[in-house]
Amino acid sequence: MPADLYRSPVPEQLWERIRNEFHLPSLEQVRERLSAVHHDPEPVMQQLVRIFLDGGTYCPGYQFRHDQTLDPVVVALFERAMELRVPHNYFALWMMVPSPALQGKRPVDLRRSGDASVLLPGLERTFTAEAA
Repeated sequence: MPADLYRSPVPEQLWERIRNEFHLPSLEQVRERLSAVHHDPEPVMQQLVRIFLDGGTYCPGYQFRHDQTLDPVVVALFERAMELRVPHNYFALWMMVPSPALQGKRPVDLRRSGDASVLLPGLERTFTAEAA
């Protein structure tokens, strides 16, 4: 993994991997889906991981559970990423890339543990090291 991974442009192949593995709906599509199950979707919309790509805004499908609610582990990780001032696209990259801080596992694969505390140290190590 390149040392400057989180300083370089995100590889285009990443967006295809997310699209193929988890789906990558547009922000408008997500708003429509959430409006069908929430009287006021705005509080949920404000918690979304967003990808800014080719002039559009997209939402990685790995942040949704089958019932269209947000995965609480991803929400907790993303909240911390925002505190660390990690750009959305780099957070999406971090979720999909094997992490040395997580014994070479992808954070996206560990989110099902139901415990963000397992992943938070890896997120913090990755992005505090990048800032140094």
